[in-house]
Amino acid sequence: MWQFLVKFILRNRLAILIVIGLLTVFMGFEGSKVQLSYELAKMLPSDDPTSIEYNSFKKEFGQSGDGSISFVAVKDSNLFTLEHFDDWYDITHKLMNIPGVTQVISSARLFTLVKNEKEHKFDFVNLVPARPTTQKQVDSIKNALYDLPLYQDRLYNRKNHVHLMMITVDNKILNTKARIPLMRKITQTVDEYGTKYHLKMRYSGLPYIRTIQSQLILKESFFFIFLSAFVTFVLLFLLFRSRRAVFFAMVLVIVAVIFTLGSITLMGYKFTILTGVLPPLLIVIGVENTIFFLNKYLDEIRIHHNKTLALSRMITRVGKANLLTNATTAAGFASFVITSNSFLVEFGVIATINILTIYVLSMLMLPILFSYFPLPTAKHLKHLESDKTIISRFLKQVSVLVSNYRGWVYLGTLLLILAGLYGTTKLKTTGSIVDDISKSNQLRKDLNFFEQNFKGVMPLEISVDTKRPGGVMSLYNLEKINQLQDTLALYPQFARPVSVVEIVKSAKQAFYNGNPAMYSLPNSQEKNFILTYIPNIHSKKKSLLNTFVDSTYRVTRVSVQMANIGTNEIDSIIRTIRPKINKIFPPAKYNIHLTGTSVVFLKSTNYLVKNLFMSLLLAIVVIALLMSAIFSSIKMIVISFIPNTIPLILTAGMMGYFGISIKPSTIIIFSIALGISVDNTIQFLSRYRLHLKANNWKIRESVFAALKETGHSMIFTGIVLFFGFLVFVLSSFGGTQALGFLVSLTLLVALFTNLIVLPSLLITLDKWLLTPAFKTSKSKIFIDDVNPQLEKVVKEELEKLEDHN
Repeated sequence: MWQFLVKFILRNRLAILIVIGLLTVFMGFEGSKVQLSYELAKMLPSDDPTSIEYNSFKKEFGQSGDGSISFVAVKDSNLFTLEHFDDWYDITHKLMNIPGVTQVISSARLFTLVKNEKEHKFDFVNLVPARPTTQKQVDSIKNALYDLPLYQDRLYNRKNHVHLMMITVDNKILNTKARIPLMRKITQTVDEYGTKYHLKMRYSGLPYIRTIQSQLILKESFFFIFLSAFVTFVLLFLLFRSRRAVFFAMVLVIVAVIFTLGSITLMGYKFTILTGVLPPLLIVIGVENTIFFLNKYLDEIRIHHNKTLALSRMITRVGKANLLTNATTAAGFASFVITSNSFLVEFGVIATINILTIYVLSMLMLPILFSYFPLPTAKHLKHLESDKTIISRFLKQVSVLVSNYRGWVYLGTLLLILAGLYGTTKLKTTGSIVDDISKSNQLRKDLNFFEQNFKGVMPLEISVDTKRPGGVMSLYNLEKINQLQDTLALYPQFARPVSVVEIVKSAKQAFYNGNPAMYSLPNSQEKNFILTYIPNIHSKKKSLLNTFVDSTYRVTRVSVQMANIGTNEIDSIIRTIRPKINKIFPPAKYNIHLTGTSVVFLKSTNYLVKNLFMSLLLAIVVIALLMSAIFSSIKMIVISFIPNTIPLILTAGMMGYFGISIKPSTIIIFSIALGISVDNTIQFLSRYRLHLKANNWKIRESVFAALKETGHSMIFTGIVLFFGFLVFVLSSFGGTQALGFLVSLTLLVALFTNLIVLPSLLITLDKWLLTPAFKTSKSKIFIDDVNPQLEKVVKEELEKLEDHN
């Protein structure tokens, strides 16, 4: 097959380039249509009980209060002066006129119940019916607001002079690209107030958070494409001192990025925080392929100065090794398909397809590009010929270390493993809804401001099913709901809950002409005539009750905003609060469900971490099966995993020492890092396998021969991969930062373990490894099958093509 491939590539150079060019144009056209994802990540399967409960809740009550409200806050001690209040009033009503905004509640636009004795009902009236023109009117509004306990610590923090504005956004817009200009219009309108009075406007709420995340994803994706390309190209030039090498790599990765964007569209996927990382990540992987091909080509030129022979051996030898290295890298990503999480599945599918595509592109394009250019000059071979280069001197020291000081190598390795294992004992599994947003980002600072003044904006919902129509409005159940709210108030992580109880309390206050002292549940006598003033929920005119009860008055909701706390704390709260809820609402008589975005996130995190551990195990199994393509010996497969397991242990230990939690955005690092780090092992062992046969199965000589042949490429790719991934620490997303830092660390450690520990193990365990079964392995994938007759044919083909051109 490889002989045929060599002839096919060199015989059809121009045709192959034309086909690749046409495909690139097509994929570029498709990639130009790629769409950004605006939907909240669905991390749980649709048949999961938590997901079913959440969807049922949204179907019954809509998404109001759980994902459709944005919050604006300002600290202004002068808000209730005429000038400030009038501007606040103007801003509020400007927002109401923005298409896509369905409701705005603020100190300048809020509603209360007023008793209408004539029609025997409560009128739902605006407390600020018109723009005030005098300070006396503003003072009257202020006093009326402070007499409404319903809004206390929900719409304002009187102690800190912080005022809140709640903006409800049309759900149909939230999942479309129209969300970005809508949020931009909202912030521009609100900022007018802050600019005029030199005040800092604060923004939060899930619609706003999701919009900012979407913008950051798009912005960072392009930033990291250019940054990773720049870093890798500069490193290539510094390592090879060749503009030609940089040009070849540039052409390859540009085509690869275009194919990646096009494949996202063709697969019907959208651009997410994960798929946004792929283009720069694939740039790094593409450059890694280029380095191995280029070094092999230059090494062959150095030996015999025959371009034909160099191209033939580059394709057959490196092509075989790169096939397996790209397959193992793809396996690390492909393992995500078992997570049942749509975002991770899409990430795994796109990554797998395009990693294998990069391999095919490099196999076709690089030999063809090399064939069109003249032989490399002496300066291009300097890094291979000179023993005085830093890398050559380093490899000599490695050889000395492996040859004479293996005991110290094992001792140092053992100490590092023990330190890593101890660090893993400090690992914690946790995360929060906006955990991936950097703490230095303004979004995170604003969220902290809301938590300090209103205890948070993250939604938690409690659904109460009384199991009988009309059960919600019974005084007995209203008192139980009130007891539940009192229980929730004991938790410092929760803001003041809101439910049908608050409406009934407000109704009683309105019945007694707005007396704040009467803001409480009515007694049995009061209830009979107070509730008759509340409009029927079945009427065509929508009432306030519709937000909190279903059409049969059987099911109601208790809504509470909470701080952006970690999953461990959420889980602890739920476990402690559940028995208290069951005591208030006996399960035999009531169906109680804790739901909302916060609960879904908790369950999703636990579900994903479990599934991602399974995906890591799957990646290990698949990579082990691929490794058996080199050696059918189980012993060799075990040995090959040792230098790649050590970096994972050290990385887990570093996470424990630095307090980096196990969560979906960090657990994926291990599968990715394993798939990439094993590349050096495969490159080394493939050369080792060839030298074993050439050296009559002498392990020591074969180890050092393989180290000399692959050492430069391993170090070059290690440097490129380290800095290529390190650029991600500049991200605004904590998960992407962790990806950059931890994968870079893992690959750096893997470079040293593959250069030092792997050769040491092969020499020490020579008799144990070199069994008769190993020698008679039927695997021919990495046996040197360079055929002189083939080389002659290829040379003739190339000479004919050159003469023709």
